[in-house]
Amino acid sequence: MKEQTNNNSRRKFLQKSAVASAAMMSGSWAAFSNQNNMSTEETANNVIPNGPIKTKGYAATDESGKLSPWEFERRPVGDDDILIDIKYASICHSDIHQEKGHWGEQKYPQVPGHEIVGVVAAVGKNVTKFKVGDRAGVGCMVDSCMECDSCNAGEEHFCDRGETKFTYGAPSEAEPTGITQGGYSNKLVVRDHFAVRVPDHISFEEAAPLLCAGITTYSPLMRAQFKVGDKVGVAGIGGLGHLAVKIAVSKGAKVYAFTTSEDKVEDIKSWGVEEVIVVDDEFKNMGAYNKTLDYMISTIPYQFNVTPYVMCLKPGGTFTFVGMPEKSEITLNNLMLAFARVNFNASLIGGIPETQEVVNYCADNGIRPSIEIINAEEINEAWDKVVNKEARYRYVIDAATF
Repeated sequence: MKEQTNNNSRRKFLQKSAVASAAMMSGSWAAFSNQNNMSTEETANNVIPNGPIKTKGYAATDESGKLSPWEFERRPVGDDDILIDIKYASICHSDIHQEKGHWGEQKYPQVPGHEIVGVVAAVGKNVTKFKVGDRAGVGCMVDSCMECDSCNAGEEHFCDRGETKFTYGAPSEAEPTGITQGGYSNKLVVRDHFAVRVPDHISFEEAAPLLCAGITTYSPLMRAQFKVGDKVGVAGIGGLGHLAVKIAVSKGAKVYAFTTSEDKVEDIKSWGVEEVIVVDDEFKNMGAYNKTLDYMISTIPYQFNVTPYVMCLKPGGTFTFVGMPEKSEITLNNLMLAFARVNFNASLIGGIPETQEVVNYCADNGIRPSIEIINAEEINEAWDKVVNKEARYRYVIDAATF
């Protein structure tokens, strides 16, 4: 009962935090680009295009996963929408899995990208959360029913009616293309509730990865409620894993980082970890950590042998999956699991209030993702490097190059 009360209190805090973070700041926006060639409704500092929004981006056209330039239209700006001029969008391994059809058949052309930041260029008449000129970010979802218990509790990604609409590839009658289109583009129309404020004291390019990698790791780490000095393991030190390390260290954990990439060791040490364990094919060096950890989060986006990692946890410890491999099934040695007596769970992303919380937390506490900025024409090469574990650690696309 005490845990339930704490959870309810925290949800209320998160919701209040999200509202408080939506403090307005005035701004102005130059006349909408002539490329839209449409009539407008003009209010103070707000020019609302009266038709579909012409957009440039990069799209996948089949399961090869090769992206190419594509011009398309987004829906008109509705009464509850904002129009964002995208500045940066970063690359998540999920983009690659989805566009290659690893998680099911897709409709093409499809623009990926759910780590999106930019400037509000227009607001619908019902919008109070944002004004023109505000800095805004959009993550993995763009709509839900907004009426059920989960949505009202700030957990829109678990909409009880199953109406969570993800940022790209989700069926949408409102969109001219029939599906939602993501952030590898120069403009985005989104319901205002599903955008968060990007504080002034973090750069756009460093804020972008927080909209997926940040919230995906922050949410389960906070639910774990580990104490200062607890031993926390992070398995897989890529785009998600490196942020999990930085967040856990900032919260006072003694972090043990597990990686298969020996050339990442010095980077990882610089983030304040207790130890870096380079995992070999035979897991020979993992026995030394048997029953050592209080908690472990796995960001590994491939099928892997879970058992050696599980054995590193103390009895009663918890193992959380956030990495999403090509196939959803996992294989465990049941006998070893029984001896380990470890709790398992998986985590998706987080709701809008908690997404605002992680953006604010990282901005306020100097937690920054390690990024490399690329041009749009480099996306396909960057995808190959992500698959080959060569990314260091998040590629961020300059939207001005679309």
